Formats: sequence, C-alpha cells, structure tokens
Amino acid sequence: MRKLLQVDFKFQGPFGEEMSVMLKDLAESINQEPGLIWKIWTESEKDQLGGGVYLFESEETALAYLQMHTARLEKMGISDVRGIVFDINDSLSLINKAPIAQ
Repeated sequence: MRKLLQVDFKFQGPFGEEMSVMLKDLAESINQEPGLIWKIWTESEKDQLGGGVYLFESEETALAYLQMHTARLEKMGISDVRGIVFDINDSLSLINKAPIAQ
C-alpha cells in the first residue's frame, strides 16, 4: 500500500534558484531510490525550514528512505529531522486532484 512521507528540518539555505542549482544532482539521484514514486521539495526561507513530501510504494520503502536520508542530513550537519509516514485516503484525495498514482 502506498505511503506518504513528510520530512522537515531546520535549514539556513540556500533557497529558491540557488538551492535548485546546488541540489540538482541530489534531486536526480533521489529518482533512483527504491519505491519512490515522486517527491515535492519544500522550503521556507522565512521559517528557515527545508524538507519534502514523498510518495512511496510501501511503508517499508518510505521508512528505509527516511533512515538513509536522516543519516545523510546528519552528515551535512542538519539535526532534528522530523519524518512522518502517512496513510493516504485515496477517495478524498482524488476529489481534490492529488497527484497520486491509482
């Protein structure tokens, strides 16, 4: 069953286009992660937060990615990574045009 993973953490930047240029290779590598269907990158310069919302094929692949990603962020000096795995209510989400695979 597909699972949504929400991740956020304190992040001092860069943001916007500078972040896009700096993290392009990382973004491309994320496409190779087992079970990943898609990712939406999130950022808030105002609140100094970074993160993402991901759709994975299963809870196992979402949790494995979260563990790997948390370790990667910690190596970059980022701590207090918050990751939550959610079930998806397909019926209601589709009414609201959610980008979920059927």
